[in-house]
Amino acid sequence: MKIGVFTVLFGQQSRDQAFDYIVESGVQAVELGTGNYPGGAHADLDNLLSSESARKDLLKAVESRGLVISALSCHGNSLHPDERIAKEHHETRRKTIQLAEMLGITRVIDFSGCPGDGPNATKPNWVTCPWPPDFLEILQWQWKEKVIPYWGEEAKFAEKHGVKICFEMHPGFVVYNPETLMCLRDAVGDTIGANFDPSHLFWQGIDPVVAIRELGSAIYHFHAKDTKIDEQNTRKNGVLDTKPYSDEIHRSWLFRTIGYGHGPQVWKDMISNLRMVGYDDVLSIEHEDSLMSVNEGFQKAVAFLKHIVIEEEKGAMWWA
Repeated sequence: MKIGVFTVLFGQQSRDQAFDYIVESGVQAVELGTGNYPGGAHADLDNLLSSESARKDLLKAVESRGLVISALSCHGNSLHPDERIAKEHHETRRKTIQLAEMLGITRVIDFSGCPGDGPNATKPNWVTCPWPPDFLEILQWQWKEKVIPYWGEEAKFAEKHGVKICFEMHPGFVVYNPETLMCLRDAVGDTIGANFDPSHLFWQGIDPVVAIRELGSAIYHFHAKDTKIDEQNTRKNGVLDTKPYSDEIHRSWLFRTIGYGHGPQVWKDMISNLRMVGYDDVLSIEHEDSLMSVNEGFQKAVAFLKHIVIEEEKGAMWWA
């Protein structure tokens, strides 16, 4: 396994400054944003698509430092009922897939997105319960008319370019847990898989080790990010929380640097189970801890992972 980082947290630095700092910190892989919600501070999508010299320059900047690119990321909502937003996010992902093929990268990370409640909707509508019956009618319409037809075509496009689409299971979108990911994967094929981010599973009450076992070979990429459940606020209000992330003391949960939500044994169990199901690849740090600076949160995450990551190939079982 390798330690990586999603470089959007260094968006205020130039690409070379960010890469130098990443290498100096002992990190071996970078995940680059190409637009939509993450932005594209270190990867100008249109320039890279049109310029062979720009692509060579990017690869040189990566390889000369001993780094690898684990994935290109363009998290968006291509199912958004606002056609302008949907079109922009759709086109960015298709361009990202084309760029990934040119660069020899096989993974593009995205959200599944969320449609509205019908043909005339203007805002997404995330359904979380089966009653009153209107909710199930919305959910059935979304999957039948929007989700499966759209992602069926996009899976074909990605497969044509030799790329896997890695969905981050994120509440607010139609794929938010292992069940919904596998439902879509069963419908459109194994070009679709998971960008496994335990932070979004923790607060839903999902055991990440159970989720890893359930998804198995459908895990294509991994985000190293933690969540701390505030037991006092959760006992009072539950885990569904719409307060701003900046209102830390009143929220039911917070995104944290790894180790500040769950201890080493939880993360060791995740890493061991990733290896058992066949994922022996990059653990990409994503920093969204509002209680720490970018530098401190990143450095603590690197130090934490260095102690628990499994780096070497498995040896022979000399004792058995």
